Amino acid sequence: MRRLQKEDCMSYQLQPVNLMSPGANIASYMQAIHAIPILTADEENALAERLYYKDDLEAARQLVMSHLRFVVHIARSYNGYGLSQADLIQEGNVGLMKAVKRFNPEKGVRLISFAVHWIKAEIHEFILKNWRIVKVATTKAQRKLFFNLRGQKKSLNWLTNDEAEAVATDLGVKVKQVREMESRLSAYDMGFDVGADDSDDDAWQAPVNYLEDHSADPALMLENDNWQSNSEDRLYQVLDDLDERSRDILQQRWLADNKATLHDLAAKYDVSAERIRQLEKNAMVKMKAAMGAFSA
Repeated sequence: MRRLQKEDCMSYQLQPVNLMSPGANIASYMQAIHAIPILTADEENALAERLYYKDDLEAARQLVMSHLRFVVHIARSYNGYGLSQADLIQEGNVGLMKAVKRFNPEKGVRLISFAVHWIKAEIHEFILKNWRIVKVATTKAQRKLFFNLRGQKKSLNWLTNDEAEAVATDLGVKVKQVREMESRLSAYDMGFDVGADDSDDDAWQAPVNYLEDHSADPALMLENDNWQSNSEDRLYQVLDDLDERSRDILQQRWLADNKATLHDLAAKYDVSAERIRQLEKNAMVKMKAAMGAFSA
């Protein structure tokens, strides 16, 4: 369960704290929030004005507490995704607090009408992140399909062509996108490797068994050996073409077991460390150009 963050709560001192976190005892949580009276329109507007104009955190607390029951009502409609109801409620509570923070009483609407969007948005995001290991919806069209296609399907069977076209028309997407999302919803997560408890009859289905192993391919082994040998030959040939000082700098800086520092080489050649760095850079440029010419 995701803990409520300080920025979510807007530093509200919400008491009692257990009202914001349903935990395992949903029944007790439900009983507690239903004991909080519902605000009238005038009471809600007065509290909203105190928060909006005076940053009154006590007013914010009362607005949040009085609307917790509505979050539960909304969260219940998402029980079919196999996720914890307590987690869904808590994510909805985060959305409610974000809505309270942004609520403008001058718009002339009730808070719950404004907050529904924020509550559902937080729950939707939680479902998409936790319903499957692999994300099934990333784009706006896919998210729309994900939450609407399950309700549009009348049975567990695959959609007929007419049904798929009807869903596509209703949601304003292509039939191909409907078919793709239907396939994703019908799939299930599968471990990549063979499970410890899998029988021999089931082990062959693991995706790892469908990958061809090229590590022992004689042709590839010979090719890799030839490539490495040719690369080494080219490297030493390029080094031989450098002047003696530049070659020694590269060998001491890159090829020696105990690599020398710029200051060590500066003392050896009686120049500054910056001059050694410039010589090293110039030598590397020449090497890259020569190696590129060999590759071409």
